[in-house]
Amino acid sequence: MVDRTERYCVIGAGAAGLTAAKNLLEYGFAVDVIERAADVGGTWNPDCPTSGAYPSVHLITSKPFIQYPDFPIPRDYPTYLGQRHIMSYLRSYANHFGIRAHIEFDSSVESVRRVDGGSDWLVRIRNATGVTERRYGGVVIANGHHSSPRQPQLPGVFDGLQIHAIDYKGPELLRGRRVLVIGAGTSGCDIAAESCQSAAETFLSVRRGNYIWPKYMFGIPTDVYYEFMLKFHMPRPLVRTFGKPLLRMNSAGNPVHYGLPRPEHKLLEEHFVMNSTLLYHLGHGDIGVKPEVTELCGDRVRFADGSEQRIDVVVYATGYHQAVFPFIDRKYLNWTTGPIPELHLHAFHPDYDNLFVIGYFQTATGTWPLMDYQSRIMARYLYLSHTDPRRVAEFRAAKANPVFGPRLNGGIDFYRSERHWLQVEHVSYRKRLRRLAKHLEVAPRQSTATGSIGQANSVRRTPEPPAIVGASR
Repeated sequence: MVDRTERYCVIGAGAAGLTAAKNLLEYGFAVDVIERAADVGGTWNPDCPTSGAYPSVHLITSKPFIQYPDFPIPRDYPTYLGQRHIMSYLRSYANHFGIRAHIEFDSSVESVRRVDGGSDWLVRIRNATGVTERRYGGVVIANGHHSSPRQPQLPGVFDGLQIHAIDYKGPELLRGRRVLVIGAGTSGCDIAAESCQSAAETFLSVRRGNYIWPKYMFGIPTDVYYEFMLKFHMPRPLVRTFGKPLLRMNSAGNPVHYGLPRPEHKLLEEHFVMNSTLLYHLGHGDIGVKPEVTELCGDRVRFADGSEQRIDVVVYATGYHQAVFPFIDRKYLNWTTGPIPELHLHAFHPDYDNLFVIGYFQTATGTWPLMDYQSRIMARYLYLSHTDPRRVAEFRAAKANPVFGPRLNGGIDFYRSERHWLQVEHVSYRKRLRRLAKHLEVAPRQSTATGSIGQANSVRRTPEPPAIVGASR
């Protein structure tokens, strides 16, 4: 066993793990970041084994609402970052804040368990040299929740190729084939819109309707309008009243006219589908709309309306399991009978002061700033616990009675599906995090390579303007 009790183990070097490490380092906590891939980026790194990234994928959140609060995205980057811009930005973030030196690449965490009768954690790590077990003073879980594909078990047998969206790496696999995309969320719509430009035929199987939002409205990113309305506390019935006609004015019209089913839910009760080209391709006959699949029939697929279609490739854009922590037992996560762990604000354990989960939530906006606020609270809480325990007493009492799940929905009755188990209403959630971070505000301390938990020197870190390299518009 390797003694690392003076350090925190951060699991994952994606967007959540990077900001968790950065904030811990700023407050003088030594960290080891364990990353299974050979580079940072997590789900955005196409070489990561659990990544669903492909060259043409783009964010659906515009720059102002996705960037970390203390690290602006360069002005010459596009409004909606593509995969290579995302990777360049995250690499530069890691380099700028000195995180890369603390990352162990090509390493994976096999298990995490609490020391019997103690407060430390035993972390079992596998890399090219073998397996080691280390004893850490704390653990931050930042492995993401888009790594375990959810795929329906359809009756029948299919003779062609079946893949999940996580395995889609570009249209080459679909070229000249008859393609069926199952699922009309943003990923399904994006893949269908790309498939139809090279496949022989493309069909989109839609089980229930969604509101299809363009990425721009009157030349302005759509989320700018959305954030404006929420910022000024416009009542949701009014948002819905103005939203529907505005949506139809700025897109190609009513999706029902293109063969898509009418949404059963109210506006805001479901994840937005952001796509500016799907209706265009539907209107040009490039994509055929089909209802729910009922059976696989060899080289054909049967649908709920009784129709059949010859298909060569099925792409399941059916989402991900939201409650997967393969390396740690549920008992350590305050996880009893519910579908998700009972963590305060989805991040803070009610009993353990050295176990955190960063980035474990869903929103209708950019997640990276919220991950940073979670990480600031974590680092400040730990720092003050050692330097001024009285200041954290209120937060310690609050997290002992965790607020999570439906209590963070901001009064919105989100559609009851697995993808919404972690859904939070981002304006009220962001306000909670900001208020808490401010309540615990304390000047950061620059970390040292040999720093230990609860120790920090007196040099305040002053970030310099970022220098993003390796990408262009």
